[in-house]
Amino acid sequence: MKASLRQQVHAALFAFVCLTPLAAQEPTNAAEAAAKAQAAEKKAAREAAVAAKYYAWVATLPPAHQAWEKVLQANLGGFYLPGHQADKVAGKANAWDYVPDDPKLPRVLLIGDSVSRGYTLAVRAALAGRANVHRAPENCGGTSRALTKLDVWLGEGKWDVIHFNFGIHDRATPTGEYAKRLEQIIARLRQTGATLVWASTTPIPDDPAQKQTAASIVERNEFAAAVMARHRIPVDDLFGAVLPRVDELRLPAPNVHFKESGYDFLGQAVATAIAVHLPAGTK
Repeated sequence: MKASLRQQVHAALFAFVCLTPLAAQEPTNAAEAAAKAQAAEKKAAREAAVAAKYYAWVATLPPAHQAWEKVLQANLGGFYLPGHQADKVAGKANAWDYVPDDPKLPRVLLIGDSVSRGYTLAVRAALAGRANVHRAPENCGGTSRALTKLDVWLGEGKWDVIHFNFGIHDRATPTGEYAKRLEQIIARLRQTGATLVWASTTPIPDDPAQKQTAASIVERNEFAAAVMARHRIPVDDLFGAVLPRVDELRLPAPNVHFKESGYDFLGQAVATAIAVHLPAGTK
């Protein structure tokens, strides 16, 4: 049976309204995919060029400095290593700079996540002439990573003070397991003979999309404080220090990181907490 004129018109309208946009969308998607691929290729080419300059620079370094760069190459990973390479090619300082020790000064190690990385340079500046301030060769993440990487982070040198924190990456770790891991971490750090200083975790905003809650950090700080009290480890209360100014010093929610002014503030607080425990004559 032939379709009526009305049915033919409806069919034509359906094809025009519903099918044509889909067909027209395909070239757009293909163009977007091609543009993304081209951008990725350009980024990879830029990073490869920077990496070539970086490795050429590393070849000119003294053996001890070369050894440190190799540690970074093995541990920074695909996210942080390109940034480190770009900094070195540009002559820019960063948290993972090689620190040539002054043998007259005590050695300090910072262990922590990206927030710790953010305040490292400020701590170095504040303790210049009083301590050799090093940091672990990566974003230390959470307690589970620490249990597999502590030996790498500690290296072979003697440490006088170790300032450490785990929390943001443990916001979903069950509190009992979190406390258990902290106990294991403390046992390993104590083998170094260093004075240990725990840093409470800085506040984070709520972010339902990331299943992130401010309360999770408050709770883990409480559990960590109890663990530190049992071991008589002093606490650098960064949470309490920054909380009154957190909206001013932290990046807009839901970011957990800080502005440069925030890292300067935290770095001063960390330096003050460390200075109390430096050997006599260097405080």
